[in-house]
Amino acid sequence: MDAYVALEGGRVVEARGRSPGTTRGELVFTTAYTGYEESLTDPSYEEQVLTFSYPLIGNYGVREERFESDRVHPRAVVARELTDDVAEWLTDEGVPAVDHIDTRDLVTDIREGGAMQCGIAVGEGVTEADALAELEACKGMSEHEDIGAQVSVDDAVVHEGEAGGAYDDTDVALIDCGAKGSIVDSLVARGADVDVLPYDVTEADVEAVDPDLLFISNGPGDPANFEAAEELVDTFVGEVPLAGICLGQQVVARALGGTTEKMDFGHRGVNQPVRDVETDRVVMTTQNHGYTVGDPGDILEVTQVNVNDDTPEGLDSEELGVITRQYHPEANPGPNDSLDFFDDVLGLTDQSVEPAVADD
Repeated sequence: MDAYVALEGGRVVEARGRSPGTTRGELVFTTAYTGYEESLTDPSYEEQVLTFSYPLIGNYGVREERFESDRVHPRAVVARELTDDVAEWLTDEGVPAVDHIDTRDLVTDIREGGAMQCGIAVGEGVTEADALAELEACKGMSEHEDIGAQVSVDDAVVHEGEAGGAYDDTDVALIDCGAKGSIVDSLVARGADVDVLPYDVTEADVEAVDPDLLFISNGPGDPANFEAAEELVDTFVGEVPLAGICLGQQVVARALGGTTEKMDFGHRGVNQPVRDVETDRVVMTTQNHGYTVGDPGDILEVTQVNVNDDTPEGLDSEELGVITRQYHPEANPGPNDSLDFFDDVLGLTDQSVEPAVADD
């Protein structure tokens, strides 16, 4: 199949087509050398075009038990080489894919110029003009303000905790902004019952669950688009312990007086080093985000930072019972250095928190 990738700035790259279709989106890259199934089914990649920097994708097949959700989320996939197994999977999913591209060169472009818009055309007889037309359609487009609707559950789903877990009397209300399945699995494995709620639920919906812990999940795009989740944090902080992962950290920070900002090319991979401010211990982490907390505000303490760029990786408030992480402690794919995050978070339910922060 013919294939072309048109890049913001005017360059058009010819490729080999592996799964047909035309599309457009923000071109990003991951440095992960394994876990392609988990990455491709991670809802945080919604509306993006994912480039794999590792040269061979698919060398151990495709197994559904490794999926993080029920579908592939990137709009398209770019690689140096895709195996037939992955190409067939993406074709079945209706996701365009190309390979035989110098991904080292492409990743260098993204690192130097930042994440960029691109247009992709794959199929018999497609031309550069088809890819350029997709890129042209990106102009004037803003990020999808209701992107949460594309990745969240429509109705509440209850997951019962495993018998004999340390927290088998704990109820967690997880706000699904695009949650990875392994986050739910990590909580359930410790005995907690998890009510997965839509991203736009109301205060009354959460109160009906009567949770011991409010958890804001990861998700795609700009955290400013998740106003309902931000309002929940503002309402329940100090009354119910709070936790957040990835986009969840950003939402919590915004609700408690902090700010967020878009990064040049984000953190996406399984080898991001994070340093604990108090102990100086460094752990390797899995990450997938294009936004970060800029100013955490006066309420939250920065407890962990990224070794490479000093961006906040952990925010805590012992008084209010808040723990958040920018990275993915549940990994999948990636190292398991920080799995104790889930024990720390569930441990908040054994402690009392101070009254909610008074409005200024």
